[in-house]
Amino acid sequence: MIEKSYDKVRDVMIPEVKTIDGLATVAEAIRQMRKNSSGSLIVTKRSEGDEYGLVTMHAIARQVIEPNLSPERVNVYEIMEKPALSVRGDMNIRYAIRLLERMNQQSALVVDENTAIGTVSLLDMVSRYINQ
Repeated sequence: MIEKSYDKVRDVMIPEVKTIDGLATVAEAIRQMRKNSSGSLIVTKRSEGDEYGLVTMHAIARQVIEPNLSPERVNVYEIMEKPALSVRGDMNIRYAIRLLERMNQQSALVVDENTAIGTVSLLDMVSRYINQ
């Protein structure tokens, strides 16, 4: 029997990992997102046993701007999602799509041996899957 090859998350991920410390202010996160033309940042681990976090423009809008808080006075760790949803780089995109959809997420952190190696979006994976 011949096995059909499949696209892996690694094949569609953005291999750049843009990070920020959880103690940074939301204002700093906004500046960094603008500079990187990115809608999210990975929040670095504090120790080996810690997990990555994720801060998004959506979270900033919902948790800082909407309640009229000052971005200079709110720290990233106060609004980040932690642990960040992550998928393995060698995972079949079909299953990664299902996971993100079940978790109602638009993107995920891509990890390899517990180290962040990139990010992947639901849109990019669905586009690749349809074009297979």
